[in-house]
Amino acid sequence: MTGVTFETQRAALADVVAIPVTPFGEDGGVDRETHRALLRRLLDGGVTTLTPNGNTGEFYALTPEERRLVTELTVEEAGDRASVLAGVGHDLATAVASARHARDLGATMVMVHQPVHPYVSQGGWVDYHRAIAEAVPALGVVPYIRNARLPGARLAELAEACPNVIGVKYAVPDAARFAAFARDAGLERFVWVAGLAEPYAPSYFSAGATGFTSGLVNVAPSVSRNMIEALRAGDYPAAMKVWEQIRRFEELRAANGSADNVTVVKEALASLGLCRRDVRPPSKPLPPGERAEVAAIAAGWST
Repeated sequence: MTGVTFETQRAALADVVAIPVTPFGEDGGVDRETHRALLRRLLDGGVTTLTPNGNTGEFYALTPEERRLVTELTVEEAGDRASVLAGVGHDLATAVASARHARDLGATMVMVHQPVHPYVSQGGWVDYHRAIAEAVPALGVVPYIRNARLPGARLAELAEACPNVIGVKYAVPDAARFAAFARDAGLERFVWVAGLAEPYAPSYFSAGATGFTSGLVNVAPSVSRNMIEALRAGDYPAAMKVWEQIRRFEELRAANGSADNVTVVKEALASLGLCRRDVRPPSKPLPPGERAEVAAIAAGWST
């Protein structure tokens, strides 16, 4: 694929990268119509990059058939209004098949989930991502890095072999480590996406990120847009005003090892009448006291 520059894909990553929820119906399955409605709400709110099968979409709680369905619904609704960065992962054969499925539907990028295998070697990490990238050379590939032990040199090694590895979703909660990792890997070689959403976006942008992921955007697209616009302008005081707005919401999501990361987002959507609050184990709905707090926050953003 010499000559492919991936300029459109790179631009799409330097933005609010939305991670849509996967709404469930009363029968426990994926609620297709509600899913479409939530996607349209994101698009109407100015979102131009969508990640079906991200963690906020409960990737690990979905069946293979549901993961394919979520990708299909997202690509259909996105049309020419947004770029689709499809989440893939699990065993290598499944990840490759998912990437090819996304490609055949019309997605232009895949995000490779951090391997959850208990024994991940650095060389094996490179091999895993290389096999996926080489299977879909026309797609932009974005590793999702949550492993603090992985050195930037390993990402540089992967990029040398795979020109379609174009961006990085970096989700290690350490701004200094991110700054060093990005420079060891190649600051200009990749689009750096702050993978821990709005709370980390200002500090990661100061070190070289140009996009950030968001689950909050499901609830309040305008809040996330305000954050990216302030950061693009280099207006950190304005960005921190948004940070203060979203602080409590994100603290609730991050508590107890992010136990309620998806739950809080769905609770906020439920409070606005946009979808059911249902999540799948090992997540669990919020107790009544926290439900009221989340509803109050969401109501404040919608006014």
